[in-house]
Amino acid sequence: MSFAKDAKNQVLNKPINNKCCGISFLSGLLHVSSEYDKFNNKLILVTDIPSLKNFCNDILKMIYSANIEFVLDSEFKINKVVYFKYVLKTNNLEQILNDFWLCNNNNFSIDFIDKEKLKNQCCLKSFIKGVFVGCATSGIRLSEKKPEKTSSGYDIEFIASSYAFLDKFSQLLESFNIFPKIIKRKKNYVLYIKERNAVCDLLAIVEAFNSVLQLQNELAIRELRNKVNRQTNCLNANISKIVDASLKQLTAIKYISDTVGLEYLSADLQEVALLRLANPEESLRELLKLATFETSKSSLNHRLNKIIKIANNLKSYKS
Repeated sequence: MSFAKDAKNQVLNKPINNKCCGISFLSGLLHVSSEYDKFNNKLILVTDIPSLKNFCNDILKMIYSANIEFVLDSEFKINKVVYFKYVLKTNNLEQILNDFWLCNNNNFSIDFIDKEKLKNQCCLKSFIKGVFVGCATSGIRLSEKKPEKTSSGYDIEFIASSYAFLDKFSQLLESFNIFPKIIKRKKNYVLYIKERNAVCDLLAIVEAFNSVLQLQNELAIRELRNKVNRQTNCLNANISKIVDASLKQLTAIKYISDTVGLEYLSADLQEVALLRLANPEESLRELLKLATFETSKSSLNHRLNKIIKIANNLKSYKS
């Protein structure tokens, strides 16, 4: 199950018990996931979440106390995802369209948001929940579920056909200090949030608290992994530097030994040369511990560099 779908199911696990919040939720949902069949005078809801039908029907029953409900019309599959097409069963569709702000000048429209009915925080959050359940997607993939397919970003997108609706929806999110952006993608518009704290805030608003915890845990895992990677890279870089330095020193010592003999070196340089030959892979710090003569790290490094310089001078003299 995708991160977004899991979050949506968490939203649907918490029933809505207030009429005003129920209207707000259904309005948000229908604005982004319904279509109006004008020829047959039908309101159609399309979703890939099976439990959404009963959730919506419970709200309709609470609001109207009448035989108004979504009934299954058909199922279809797109890219291996099964979608359910529901039709609203009612004797007064015009009232439904008006109640959920889906009418503008007697025409079906998803552009209008009745902000006067969203003044209460509970209703505003319910409207955002409806939009979230209706059209939110996310590219977030959690390490604990698919370590080999973990995404690097944190994003939630809302996809809709109306720019005007998403623009107004963006203003609602801004009241919670969430500042999304809108772009056009093919025939649709996409409102997206990519800042990780804003994503967590949005999930908290729609009460997908388990997803908030999962995301916070993911952040901790990624930060730890990045720290380990940085330390490993640093360690590898240090090892590489040690190997390169040791190789230069050994090459110089071997050249001196093969050409003029180590006796050519002064006594203190001979001690260092023999120490390096006996411990070709050790760092300066470790060489210092192994040394049987009094010296310091800087002095040891100075002597090794002096040996390299002598070897280079011998090469220049020979050439």
